[in-house]
Amino acid sequence: MTKEVPFAIALIPAFVLIGLMGMAVWLFGDASAGGPAQIVLLIAAGAANIIGLCYGMKWSALEEAVVHSVSRAIPASLILLAVGALIGTWMMSGTAPAMIYYGLGLISPQWFYPAAAIICACVSVSIGSSWTTAGTVGLALVGAATIMGLSPAITAGAVVGGSYFGDKLSPLSDSTNLAAAVVGVNLFEHVRHMLTTTIPSLIIATIIFAGFSLSQSGEVAPVETIAQTRDTLKAAYDLGPLTMLPLVAVFGLAICKFPPYPTIAAGALLGGLVAVVSQPEIVRVFADPASELPYAAAMVKGVWQALSTGFQSSLGIAELDRLLTRGGMASMMTIIWMVIAALSFAASMEATGLLERLTAPLLKRIRGVGSLVTATVFSAIAMNIFSATQYMAIIIPGRMYVKEYQKRGLKPVNLSRTVEDAGTMTSALVPWTTCGVFMAGALGVPTLDYLPYAFMNLLNPTLAILYGFFGIALVREKKTAPEGAAV
Repeated sequence: MTKEVPFAIALIPAFVLIGLMGMAVWLFGDASAGGPAQIVLLIAAGAANIIGLCYGMKWSALEEAVVHSVSRAIPASLILLAVGALIGTWMMSGTAPAMIYYGLGLISPQWFYPAAAIICACVSVSIGSSWTTAGTVGLALVGAATIMGLSPAITAGAVVGGSYFGDKLSPLSDSTNLAAAVVGVNLFEHVRHMLTTTIPSLIIATIIFAGFSLSQSGEVAPVETIAQTRDTLKAAYDLGPLTMLPLVAVFGLAICKFPPYPTIAAGALLGGLVAVVSQPEIVRVFADPASELPYAAAMVKGVWQALSTGFQSSLGIAELDRLLTRGGMASMMTIIWMVIAALSFAASMEATGLLERLTAPLLKRIRGVGSLVTATVFSAIAMNIFSATQYMAIIIPGRMYVKEYQKRGLKPVNLSRTVEDAGTMTSALVPWTTCGVFMAGALGVPTLDYLPYAFMNLLNPTLAILYGFFGIALVREKKTAPEGAAV
């Protein structure tokens, strides 16, 4: 840029994004994430690029920044494709139906929502991945809730909150390690300090979910309907121990710190193998209803089809077939489009310096510790909105406020906790972030539908702000006495 952009001009892409996104939601509702939102992000990116060109940037520099940013989406896109494939084969193999079957038998409808949050919290702590937790256990819980007549949106909110509990606290989590490294604190000191906001958030969220469960106890499906659904699943699928092998394999690889893409891809391929061994008739009917293909060819076609375009159930019960007809890499293409559009917008905002121009006034308005923590929280949320990735929501505020925390005698661990309270926990609440589109795609519930019920994710940044203003759980640097002074 050859000259500084006025603050009012820097706001234009933000107003374009917020205004058009609101219009897209108003006009298209839940379908806004299927294309309209992506167009909004590209238009907002165009507005940023035009400002950059008007203030001296070259198109080649803008183009290079966008290409570099979008290239960072390749790992996330591969994971999304693998999750789509996993859902397709797990629906066909009986892995997902088995989780739904046992879930319907073990979890009482009266305590379903809090149980969903706690189960996901336990799983995510053990494997350190919110994505893996939501794409496996969370998927089954949303399916079980649908059969019980409970709200998929509330269940998804419980799943997302529980999944991010472990993503935040597990030493195996990439975001936890990143926040500690960016701020420069010991990993386990960072985790211990996060307990002060994360545990209360989960407890309060669980109590709220318990209230929802009790208030909806009269609206759940009759016991006969749930029993009939379980009988149908048991009759249609072989639900023996072999069907749980893909789930055990995914958790085992995750615990062993295998990268997400090969872990999920292995789970998808293993799901296809289990389908051929345990559910051959389901695979044959799915691949070749007319029985014209040789047996082996039908098996290959069925698995191939489930991996690419997803599984189509034909049990004869409309609600159950609708639930089990899911998955395939093709189902993730709209989500990948969202990721590419979001990162294009983020790259344009960063390359033109508009993002830095918008955040600079925050530093000038910081007065006390409360306002400092509040600024950190809102900066992290803004990074999720404008950069579309939780990593930027951790990295930028984590570096931006280090000196401000030091000036006020606060240990860096306060900053590392706060960027996770806001950056990590709100990343799944923005429809166009990689986390938001993943959760919506994996759970089959639009981001804006589960957002009001993601109590854990909403409470965490709120508690961080309250702690800042009331001086709760803030670790201060010890004041050293001057040399020679009495201690």
